[in-house]
Amino acid sequence: MLSVHTIPAFNDNYLWLVHHTDSLDAYVVDPGCATSVIDYLATTQLNLVGILITHHHNDHTGGIKQLQQYFNHKLDVFGPSNERIDGLTIPLIVDSVSTINIPHLGETQVMAVPGHTLGHIAYYIDSKLFCGDTLFSGGCGRLFEGSPSQMLQSLKMLATLPDITQVFCAHEYTRANLDFAQHVTPNNQKLNEYAEKVDQLRSQNIPTIPSTIATEKAINPFLRCHLNETQVAISNHHNIANIDEIQTFTLLREWKNQF
Repeated sequence: MLSVHTIPAFNDNYLWLVHHTDSLDAYVVDPGCATSVIDYLATTQLNLVGILITHHHNDHTGGIKQLQQYFNHKLDVFGPSNERIDGLTIPLIVDSVSTINIPHLGETQVMAVPGHTLGHIAYYIDSKLFCGDTLFSGGCGRLFEGSPSQMLQSLKMLATLPDITQVFCAHEYTRANLDFAQHVTPNNQKLNEYAEKVDQLRSQNIPTIPSTIATEKAINPFLRCHLNETQVAISNHHNIANIDEIQTFTLLREWKNQF
């Protein structure tokens, strides 16, 4: 069974330290801040053996060099081969979904999820999804490099994972995302109930992550662009009739950008 430790960094980043419960050998996902990782490891008996990178943005990669130096360049660093990321030792070529064996972690599905960046990938291990800035709880990443069609297809791929899948995204954006989601579909009862739960967690400074695929399919408007409820909301907001799923997603993302 995979154990996941939460390492807060910067203002709202989460770095994920992962290992099997019967092993002390661990990987860190998207270490934008090396100091946060090193300080956390000092409170445990875990041994860092590698790094998993989802995409090239500095708040996900900025700690690679320092961690490599600290651990005498003995770390395996996995990441997308088609993005410029200094320090990769094992570049991954992923067209859609590939299954690889990661030392100490075992069988891992690596998924190409372009949209936020063109080479963005996600890791699916033991019913746990590490998806960087592609899928957030209640939202999705901005389209800095990819197209709306690419991001929509990436999100639809993630939505096919089992409902029990835990979603470990990289930022505590949940409350802001839910503010928007409730504005779009105020009558979604599951969304409103989830927002109450999130408010309770954040009032105690407890992370809202991980979420689950089941939760996101119920409350996240970006995973619900195929539904009449979301399409009607977008049609009414933009005064456009008879829009389809991709138009709904595109206009929804533009609306969120300005919200």
